Amino acid sequence: MPSVSYIALGSNLNNPKQQVKHALLALDSLPHSYLLAYSSLYQSAPMGPQDQPPYVNAVAKLATELAPLELLDALQSIENEQGRIREKRWGARTIDLDIVLYDHTIMQTERLTLPHYGAKERDFVLRPLAEISPLLIFPDGESVQQALQQCHSYELEKITTDNDQETVSRHEL
Repeated sequence: MPSVSYIALGSNLNNPKQQVKHALLALDSLPHSYLLAYSSLYQSAPMGPQDQPPYVNAVAKLATELAPLELLDALQSIENEQGRIREKRWGARTIDLDIVLYDHTIMQTERLTLPHYGAKERDFVLRPLAEISPLLIFPDGESVQQALQQCHSYELEKITTDNDQETVSRHEL
């Protein structure tokens, strides 16, 4: 039986909207996995160094039979295919894919911490997550709505479509 995983997506290089769209398609193509839902796109201020462009963010809900570390390997493969270069922490990137939740799994290894260690502190993760799963409860019993009320703001703005302007709609994928 598949597990449900939530994946945070972020990009601020090489046409970030297209990078996120491409990553969503890649997630839907993962073996033994299928995309259940994805949020609207959001723009946020960068976390960490401020000398970089704003980010485009989204969250995807994925059904998968891949184990957590297998899923992590698959996500890193997508990042590599999209030109991700790991130069500095919180630096600019073509795509960043993080496992936020994997069912109600709690784990901490050298490579992976579940739930994601910073998810509940970032509105650019929580707001898209709440959009697709408004009743979600974290393994510690806190709801996504409660976490949203207490998290840091990264100047988050929903990207919307307005007569073919530069913004996009989640239905364009």
